[in-house]
Amino acid sequence: MDTLLSLAVALVAGLFMSRIAKLFNLPAVTGYLVAGILIGPYCLGALGNTIGVTGLGFTSMEYVHSFKIISDVALGFIAFAIGDEFRLSQLKATGKQATIIGIFQAVMATIIVDAALIGLHFMLGEDKLPLTTAIILGAIASATAPAATLMVIKQYKAKGKLTSLLLPIVALDDAVGLVIFAISFGLSKAIKTGATDIIGIVVEPLVEIVFSLVLGAIIGFLLSITQKYFKSNSKRQALAITAIILAVALSQIKFSVGGVHVGFSSLLVCMMLGTIFCNMCDSSADLMEKTDKWTTPLFILFFVISGAELELKVFLDIIIVGIGVAYIITRCIGKYFGAQWSAKWVKCEPKVVKYLGITLFPQAGVALGMSAIIATSPELGSEGALIRNIVLFGVMIYELVGPAMTKWALNKAGEISDKGEYLKKTNRKA
Repeated sequence: MDTLLSLAVALVAGLFMSRIAKLFNLPAVTGYLVAGILIGPYCLGALGNTIGVTGLGFTSMEYVHSFKIISDVALGFIAFAIGDEFRLSQLKATGKQATIIGIFQAVMATIIVDAALIGLHFMLGEDKLPLTTAIILGAIASATAPAATLMVIKQYKAKGKLTSLLLPIVALDDAVGLVIFAISFGLSKAIKTGATDIIGIVVEPLVEIVFSLVLGAIIGFLLSITQKYFKSNSKRQALAITAIILAVALSQIKFSVGGVHVGFSSLLVCMMLGTIFCNMCDSSADLMEKTDKWTTPLFILFFVISGAELELKVFLDIIIVGIGVAYIITRCIGKYFGAQWSAKWVKCEPKVVKYLGITLFPQAGVALGMSAIIATSPELGSEGALIRNIVLFGVMIYELVGPAMTKWALNKAGEISDKGEYLKKTNRKA
């Protein structure tokens, strides 16, 4: 009963806070995240422990993490929806631009953060900020959160050149970030142990990307073929949902081949699933729209749980706060100018050049996944916890501020129309 009650409280809190967020002209995503903080282990959850009343919220971080399956499945649906942006008709127009910008801005963010934090390392010393920590944080800086960006776009029904470029770029971040992270992580381990592992640095991340894309393509092909045998839209929708859940489940598999550790990225698997499906199935647009409507409560839970996962105690460590602020500022600089310069290079419209970088600030799931790998690495020892806390601090700021900045940028670019809100208000008055 406690589990179901906690989920119900999470949904109610998320819906209620989204209405409050609207009063302040903020995206619903921000309201969901704040709701998660309020019912999390540091607020109502702690109160529930004190007075002995369960169900008020999430009582501990372990309890929050027990809902990981919801987050995994939600990210699968988000990646599947992003796959719809890779239709061949759209890629012919924006594919080259999105690829160049996606790679350049990710690498630029890594270079800027690495340069700043390595400089800070020499100022503070190895005890305060180890060199390997600076290198790894630079790699994590490359990742961008697709979830918050997608939710803002859908809430405000943003359309235009900037929006059409944004989602493919965010999707490419996952692949680029995996490669940069693996290389930086391998380099950091080599610095610590004195041994260089070429397989771990170069081969394994490439294998993960290729295997993820192949697995997603296979499931997407099977979905496109099998859905033809079902005439009912509800059955086709159920089949699509089943395929996404299957993709998330299979992406958890890990094995070794000749000393090479093979894993999968659920984001890449589900994104490829959506890409193959939308290009092979004639009715994919209608089916993906119906599937998207089904996922609204799931996405609310995902963001509320994400808010509850934020570690507020990181604010108590002045070192983490200081390094975290430097990480946040330099990452934003790298993302903004990396996107601006590359967009200008590929001759994008002026509004894309000006506002694209701001929409790439949010960071969450992928970065947290990278930091979780670091936290359990025996080679890095206590540095893993330091990196994890700095990333948590950054994610907290990015997730609370990032969606609002994305909305502002899309609005300034003229890709958010007030027509929908005007019609709603007119209907209510009538």
